[in-house]
Amino acid sequence: MNVLKSRPCWDQYFMKMAQVVSERSTCLRRQVGAVIVKDKQILSTGYNGSPTGLKHCAEAGCLRQQLKIPSGERTEICRAVHAEQNALVQAAKHGVEIAEADIYTTFEPCVLCTKMIINAGIKRVIYANPYPDALAHQLAQEAGLDMVHFASQEENEQ
Repeated sequence: MNVLKSRPCWDQYFMKMAQVVSERSTCLRRQVGAVIVKDKQILSTGYNGSPTGLKHCAEAGCLRQQLKIPSGERTEICRAVHAEQNALVQAAKHGVEIAEADIYTTFEPCVLCTKMIINAGIKRVIYANPYPDALAHQLAQEAGLDMVHFASQEENEQ
């Protein structure tokens, strides 16, 4: 077996990292991970969960779940910070330059995250799972933000 043939491409490698990061999520509804990368180097990571030092959703209860609010609606009452937001905040907190970087996410960013990604100067978003948000799509297109739906290794081989 040729070892080089079994190596993942860079997008596969970093998307696998985002999947691992998502395992730290404390959200009861959806586990999301994000990895910011520049020049093939990881700069920052984030997962969705309660702000630092606050009760996790399992302990505090998920108001959106209790009120049966559909996904993508009334996000302002959710106690969790999105994975993309956490990755951006961690970079800022530690003084890491992320302009012109890529962000790998396990889910396509919502409109709020898309606006933050645009303002942070991220040039490319690679996401594994779609999250239909028409305004996010419109803003990304208007800003020239490259949105790439990640194809798994199995899909690439077919």
